[in-house]
Amino acid sequence: MGDRIRLHVKGLTYSERPTGAYALLLESGTDKRKLPIVIGAFEAQSIAIALDKMTRPPRPMTHDLFASVMDAHDVKLKEVVIQDLQDGVFYAVLVFERNGEDRTMDARPSDAIALALRADCPIYASSSVMGKASLAESEAKTAVLQEVLEEPDELPDGDPLESREAQQALSKANSNTLNEWLERALEQEDYELAARIRDELTKRL
Repeated sequence: MGDRIRLHVKGLTYSERPTGAYALLLESGTDKRKLPIVIGAFEAQSIAIALDKMTRPPRPMTHDLFASVMDAHDVKLKEVVIQDLQDGVFYAVLVFERNGEDRTMDARPSDAIALALRADCPIYASSSVMGKASLAESEAKTAVLQEVLEEPDELPDGDPLESREAQQALSKANSNTLNEWLERALEQEDYELAARIRDELTKRL
């Protein structure tokens, strides 16, 4: 598939623009360039669950089911490749093996990455995609991370984790408060939020 660059999932960020969208942030392991991809809330939740391997939803989500079906039929997902970018839309392929034969299948990057995390297989982007859409670390912070949680809707109960100061609330809260928020997020099956809180707790270890 030509020149390509290995990527790792750096994190998920929430933005109101477009409404309800999340930015999936991928990072090159060599030069630390970032590749932001806008994804939907369902896919973001699925990716957050896969990242937080300690979290198990009460019922399997679509990507969990798909991964189980692949396992049941001896299909191994070898890698996913984000291979093209056209008119602002990313295109990816799944590369899987069955009976010693490699096959490819088109997929949305969000679905491909959700499956890659479950299969523990590598994620790549073509050099052309990285050339068109990647950002240096400082640029990524400005273009993506500073837009995280900017002017989101507040929940009726005024939950500070959904306010416009959510990121600041996470960093300023003490560990006991964070653990309380983590329990509440898990009870509400808000796994993306739970992953963010767990990341903040991990920083303090």
